[in-house]
Amino acid sequence: MEAMDFFRMTEGRWRSQRVTHHLAMRRTELGELEINATVLPADAPQVAAICAMHNIDAATAIGGIDVNWQGSMAWDTDKGQAGATVMVLVPDTENPQAGLLLREKGYAETNPVVGRYRVDQQDGLVLMTEYETMHSVERFSFLSPTLRFRTSTVLGLSNTASFCVETLVNTGNGDNDRNAAASPVPTLPSSCYSALGW
Repeated sequence: MEAMDFFRMTEGRWRSQRVTHHLAMRRTELGELEINATVLPADAPQVAAICAMHNIDAATAIGGIDVNWQGSMAWDTDKGQAGATVMVLVPDTENPQAGLLLREKGYAETNPVVGRYRVDQQDGLVLMTEYETMHSVERFSFLSPTLRFRTSTVLGLSNTASFCVETLVNTGNGDNDRNAAASPVPTLPSSCYSALGW
């Protein structure tokens, strides 16, 4: 599997159930998000714009993804959780399974940032980003075309570890073939200590 395959499988509307463990406080927070993703071909204007933002030759990009999300976390019911970003992949010349990850805005900080991606031996997509005050590692893996797991760790000023179960609500093009073959959707309990075992 290649990195763009993950982006293509991610296209559509997803429901994300999230457990975040705050390491310093030793407390767990539950949340739920709706995520919408649209794949961007290599020649998309957004891809060229992100490459220009980071002074990268747009001809080296293989594509990207436009993502927006909205939802809530248990401790942040007033503000809610909403945002959007564009991510672009620029593979290494010697290894197309790894390369630069260009972001319009970061996950842990909102400034534009350049990270790294790689496809691991278990066909998981790993995203690694270094910020000024922290760094994050995020891993995506598909259990089926309509079900994926996502884990993330943020270390620095904010030390958190998260586990997400994400299920496809519908595809971006109205094609519900993936939904028809979906397995039963697991749900997180209304209260739990942590899906990560802490």
